[in-house]
Amino acid sequence: MAAKPDYHWHLRKVTADRGMFSTSDLLPPLAERGITLSTSQVCRLVVERPERLSLKNPVALLDILDCTMDDLIELPAAAGAVKKPKRAAAGGSARGSEGLGGLRPKRARIRGVDRP
Repeated sequence: MAAKPDYHWHLRKVTADRGMFSTSDLLPPLAERGITLSTSQVCRLVVERPERLSLKNPVALLDILDCTMDDLIELPAAAGAVKKPKRAAAGGSARGSEGLGGLRPKRARIRGVDRP
């Protein structure tokens, strides 16, 4: 049986680091970005771990708080799991432009068609 995905939500810590100690401090900047939430919705967003979230909300929070998704969401390592090594960035690969470790696509061949 596969393990359920888990994460830690750090919005409360990030807002405190930015000097926003009241959840209502987020209401005006969210409204400026076209996101209208009630005070209770913002409070739940800050205090509780969201299970469902429109992508517009975290994108607006990233902009408001000038942070990254890694600052908001932490993925804990599973017990006994082996970490995969990180791949080099596309431009910084030692193999140049080989892409996926030297794997190259094969040209498709169409068979059974008469060519003029």
